[in-house]
Amino acid sequence: MKTKWLFPHSYRLIGWLIFIPSVVLGFANLYAEFNLPFLAVPFGSWKIPGDTVPQNLTDELAGIGLITGLLLIAFSREKVEDEMIGQLRLEALQWSVYANYLVLAIAILTVYDMAFFTVLIYNMFTVLLVFIARFRWLIFGTTIIHARYEKSTES
Repeated sequence: MKTKWLFPHSYRLIGWLIFIPSVVLGFANLYAEFNLPFLAVPFGSWKIPGDTVPQNLTDELAGIGLITGLLLIAFSREKVEDEMIGQLRLEALQWSVYANYLVLAIAILTVYDMAFFTVLIYNMFTVLLVFIARFRWLIFGTTIIHARYEKSTES
């Protein structure tokens, strides 16, 4: 996998600093109907005869923050980016796409009405979340295997 499209390693921390507040804001908006008052804008309003309801962009801000944070976390270089890391990255990405569409297929068959809409909201972020979890798990596993190998060769 070519690494020219990866972000610098330091961007991972920036990704976490964007991701965590965006998750909190997204859950607060989705479940507690929390809106940031300064994000109420008159454009994009829908009109009721004799009344105008401004559009609040809190959920859009949370969504863009989630996407940005997850992309920075997922696609930042490792300190040592070699062929093995590239292979693990590719395997994790393929695995996450399979998992994402399996979840979506199950949801199509079992979830209806507005609950399905909520599943779709979560499903937008599933690919990146599963990719990050799987990639970190693979890195963790190879680190342990490598450490055990080093220990056995020292004896």
